[in-house]
Amino acid sequence: MKKLAITSVLVCFMLHGRAEITDTTLTEKNIREKILNDIQQNLDKKNKVLDSTIVKLDGRVGKLDSVIKLTGNPRERIDKLVERVQILEEKQKAVEQNEINVYEANYQSALINLVSMDREIKPLILFHATKDFFNTLTETGNPENYEGFRSGFDKFKVYIEKVKEHNATQKEVGEIVQATGNITFGVPLVGAYSQLLFSGMADYVNSIGHNKRDLKKEAEKMFAITTALSQFTTDKSLVENEWDGITQSLEEMQVYYDTALNRNLRMLSMDRCEITLGFTRQSDASKRYEYLTMLRRKAAGYVLEMKKQDPKNWKENIYCQLMDVQSIKVKYGDITYHIKHHIDKYTKLIERYKSNKQIGDHVTVLDEKLEQLRSTFDDAFEPAQYVHAATQMYKVM
Repeated sequence: MKKLAITSVLVCFMLHGRAEITDTTLTEKNIREKILNDIQQNLDKKNKVLDSTIVKLDGRVGKLDSVIKLTGNPRERIDKLVERVQILEEKQKAVEQNEINVYEANYQSALINLVSMDREIKPLILFHATKDFFNTLTETGNPENYEGFRSGFDKFKVYIEKVKEHNATQKEVGEIVQATGNITFGVPLVGAYSQLLFSGMADYVNSIGHNKRDLKKEAEKMFAITTALSQFTTDKSLVENEWDGITQSLEEMQVYYDTALNRNLRMLSMDRCEITLGFTRQSDASKRYEYLTMLRRKAAGYVLEMKKQDPKNWKENIYCQLMDVQSIKVKYGDITYHIKHHIDKYTKLIERYKSNKQIGDHVTVLDEKLEQLRSTFDDAFEPAQYVHAATQMYKVM
């Protein structure tokens, strides 16, 4: 099996004050949501000021409209019309400032989420490779771990040596066994060679006379274990083959992520090493929070600089970054969903073989380890919530 080399948004996580980010045991989600909540609170504060300003300006326009309607003095009417235009210009500036505030908050959110994913993706990359369940799953398919197989197989090899010169089937089996050394390092339990192996084992069992009851029983046990494991391995392979697609999706997302992160860092005149040292490899939660706060300020500064440099088209590039980050987060959520669905398939595999007379005891051991695996995954990843949140991660005007 290939080793699988595998979130949040602008939501309110009601924590207050920098002093609360001091516990190094805080999760990445806690830190991320704290800084995103800071962004939200700052935007809310600005919105209140602008809303109040716009209400006052609208009130002034309303009063001027009444005066303009009632006055019969042409000079006064012209003065009030000029004043009305000035107030509307002030209101337009307030509306434009609101747009800038929203873009600042959204780009801050995008950058924080993007940088945070550098620490989120790695646990998923290591998830499959380091779990006890997958190691045990591999061991379950190893026939040498089953009582009664080794001694029977050793005698089977002795039999092969005796008859291979005048038995074509056993000669072929013997060559495979000799080339691989033992059944676990290359003698296939599935595929074309497996049929040859089973045929050779069947001949061996049938060659043992009834008067050699213990030897025959031992040979039959070896054969039964091999055939049971062959079917188990076949069904297991069907499940495991899906990891190829999951792995490919993760690798593609990693490239997409690296491209997006490096592009945004260039926009901010930063280097990837700064992120690695200041955040990704930083073990102190408070320092990671401080680093994200610094990135938040840089993101806001970038929006203002773009507005200043290109007043007409400043939103286009920022909007593209927002969409890219959202796309990456949705992809990440989809991958975790597929992994969760994939884990569920192992439950069906285990249920199918738990009662098997030959390998059931070993398969049952997998049940507990799978539950531990599922629990670990569910604690770390919430695919449905993650994707839902990613689709709503930005504020709209």
